[in-house]
Amino acid sequence: MPHIAAKFENEQEASIQNQSQTNHVKYVPAGTGPTYRSPVDQITFLITGEESGGAFFMAEVIVPPGGGNPPHIHHREEETFHLLQGSLTVHVGGKTLNASPGDVVHLPREIVHCFQNTGKEDAKFVMLATPAGLEKFFEEAFYPAADCSDTPLPMTEAFMARLLTAASNAGIEFLPPAQQ
Repeated sequence: MPHIAAKFENEQEASIQNQSQTNHVKYVPAGTGPTYRSPVDQITFLITGEESGGAFFMAEVIVPPGGGNPPHIHHREEETFHLLQGSLTVHVGGKTLNASPGDVVHLPREIVHCFQNTGKEDAKFVMLATPAGLEKFFEEAFYPAADCSDTPLPMTEAFMARLLTAASNAGIEFLPPAQQ
């Protein structure tokens, strides 16, 4: 029995050491995370999968009036939005949700969804994706904000090609608008 107890203690100690290497405090002062832009929104990384041990990805998203995304499905992760400012119209699973500040929308994987800012001010929300990995899509598809001017980015064929390649790599499927 002593060797079983010693083995258990060694495994427990190794587990604690692994947790201490991946579970560390992360402080992100406002406006300091890496920021990426597309023609329809902007995303600032708060906590990446590398920093959460793969558990989740968290970001702040800003969508200008009229901005949003087309219907799509995430095959790998779930998304949760906590709206901080403005309004979002979310089409999900055949329903239309009109989210206001303070509202939370949880979107399970494998469900068709899209959102648009139907208000008159920027919509700002915190997005949580579980498990992590969605950040790779934004890094690949969007442009680093530091490389962009303050003017809106045009929706070009080059951007769409970049977006579709990144989506394929990230397990995201874009659908025609009629399949909402």
